[in-house]
Amino acid sequence: MTIGPIVRTVDVNAPSDRAFELFAKHIGRWWPAGRTVGENPHVDVVIEPRSGGRWFEVDSQGNETPWGKVLVWEPPGRLVLGWQLNSVFTYDPDLLTEVEVTFSPQGDGTRVTLEHRDLERFGADAEKLAGQLGGGWPGFLDQYATYVSQNNR
Repeated sequence: MTIGPIVRTVDVNAPSDRAFELFAKHIGRWWPAGRTVGENPHVDVVIEPRSGGRWFEVDSQGNETPWGKVLVWEPPGRLVLGWQLNSVFTYDPDLLTEVEVTFSPQGDGTRVTLEHRDLERFGADAEKLAGQLGGGWPGFLDQYATYVSQNNR
């Protein structure tokens, strides 16, 4: 079974280098509260700024819950994250779907395109997860765009 990727775009009023920075280095500030997978509410979400880096959340007790890893770190144009959360949103080191985020200059701003692909790797739950993720990513990108509009200086 093949499931098409989820593709969502948002235009932000920031140059691509700033848009990349606010997405990748500030993700914990714009990621919606209560929409993480750890046992306790998150206080930060971290994308380590290098290929091979980790992607994880941190709770108020300092506990880290992994989400995946950084596959490609190419500021200011491209970021590819390895999503390693399974169909019940727990970390699975044997699962890998890809979330690619590109930052393309558009006049004075940037078009940010997110593509979550390889969804068939969720197996029997792939269609259900595609629906959940397809409904979730637009809201997350809206949160990001709001954060950019408030923090682009």
